[in-house]
Formats: sequence, C-alpha cells, structure tokens
Amino acid sequence: MQLSKKKCLPCEGGIPPLNEAEEKQYITEVLGWKLKTETVHRIEKEYKFKNFVKAIEFVNSAAEIAESEGHHPHINILYNRVIIEIYTHAVLGLTENDFILAAKIDEIKLTDLL
Repeated sequence: MQLSKKKCLPCEGGIPPLNEAEEKQYITEVLGWKLKTETVHRIEKEYKFKNFVKAIEFVNSAAEIAESEGHHPHINILYNRVIIEIYTHAVLGLTENDFILAAKIDEIKLTDLL
C-alpha cells in the first residue's frame, strides 16, 4: 500500500526502531528526503518558497497533517526555507510512521506556494 494512504499508528515505545536495511527501503518511497544517522536516526527534507508567507502557508498545511496523524515533526523556518525533520521520539529512531508522515507532507500542493 502506498505510504500516503496509510495512517500513523500510536507509538508509546516498546518496539525497536527500523534497522538500516528497512530505513534504506523506506527512504526510496519518499523522494527528496534524506536519511540522517548521526545521533538519532531521522529523515529530513528542505523546501524552498518564493517568500516567507508562502513558507508559513506550507508549515500550516504540514502542521494540520501532523496533528491529524498524531505524529509531530520538528519544523525549522528560515525565511523562505522550511526544513522538516522527522523521527519517532518514543523509540529514538525511525518507524514506518515517520515515512507515512513524510509521504503525506509531500502531497501538499506546492505549485500554489512556489
């Protein structure tokens, strides 16, 4: 099933994070996202917009998705750039939820914001 069609499942810990082979498989399903493995394994993507207002519109859309999924990323806003970093805090690493959220964020219509 396509990641963006799945729903994030509540995670309170007690499960292991994905292993490196699983991370490498999932990362192929979310274009433009990068695996970051120093300290906590996480995924990250940078988006660029024509101005600050468009960047904030994107962040608001991403926040709505995150809230509906019950899975909240770190979001950094740097004027017209937005960097989103995702990992599962309860396991201090990556789970399928992280890739589901990334796929859903990627479905935001960027053409209206660039």
